[in-house]
Amino acid sequence: MKTTKFLIAFVILSVVLTACGQLAPTAAPTETPIPTVLADPTIISEGRLEPIRYTELALNASGLVSEVLVAEGEAVEAGQVIARLESPEAKTLESAQADASTNLTAAYQAVRDAQYKLDNFDVPNDFKGMTPSQAVESTLKKLNEARADYEPYKYLAPNNGREQRRKLDDAWSKYRKAIQWMELQTSVDNAQSQLTQAQKDYDILNNPSFTEDTAGVRAALANAEVRAPFPGVITSLKLKVGEFASAGQPVVTIADLTGWVVKTTDLTEIDVVSLKEGQPVTVTLDALPGQELKGNILSISQNYGQNQGDIVYEVTVLLTDKNPAMRWGMTATVKFEK
Repeated sequence: MKTTKFLIAFVILSVVLTACGQLAPTAAPTETPIPTVLADPTIISEGRLEPIRYTELALNASGLVSEVLVAEGEAVEAGQVIARLESPEAKTLESAQADASTNLTAAYQAVRDAQYKLDNFDVPNDFKGMTPSQAVESTLKKLNEARADYEPYKYLAPNNGREQRRKLDDAWSKYRKAIQWMELQTSVDNAQSQLTQAQKDYDILNNPSFTEDTAGVRAALANAEVRAPFPGVITSLKLKVGEFASAGQPVVTIADLTGWVVKTTDLTEIDVVSLKEGQPVTVTLDALPGQELKGNILSISQNYGQNQGDIVYEVTVLLTDKNPAMRWGMTATVKFEK
């Protein structure tokens, strides 16, 4: 009896629970959308600040330093003498100019002498319409043919092959004439070449403008002096009066501080393909964190380097802004704008 009552109560409770479940279904959880994160297109690299141009000067002769006419930090003009050497092998600008004048005169005379000999050479009629080198080529061919024709008669009696021997002698004579003509022409060409060089050296040494593209020639010819190749500031000077200085060793660094560039040090191959010359750039120097400097990409290196296992390319940025506190070698952060 108790069991029957228990079963009836269980059935009633199950019906009630089922009905409640149908009346109040469980709500499905709402999905929260994940926001889309856009990649920052800005490329950032590190670099070093450098003057827009600089050069290290080395001596072209060894000797004792007799004069040092400037100091580190001093501004110099193009062609200004920085230091002088005492050496029997070295020349000042004045002595180099005198030698250049002598060499130019001698070169003119050499051209006249060589041309006179060529003009008085009797060119055979067989060479008409040919150049000296063409005459040599033609007569050599005929000489080889004559030698081949004479070869079968070479060890026979003198009367045998007489005609072939005559042709061989004639071929040799014309070949020697052609060689002589070519030697005379070569002498003229060499003399003319030496005259051209002598004239160039003379003009460079006597040009008062001291242009940068001729500075190397002046330094080589007037090697008792160290002169500035362009206007700038002496940033390093390793010469002292009375000390011996060796040729080939850098002794002076000159920098043009009127403009600045930044050269990147860690720009990878993945990023460099997105850049182009003229692209705007923002630069921040670690030493001047509160100031942004504007610039543009000046050049992108075609050669590569390695940095901590990465392939990197040097990009040079020309700054259009500058600050008096800027110094060579400062660390920079470069942001390449789109």
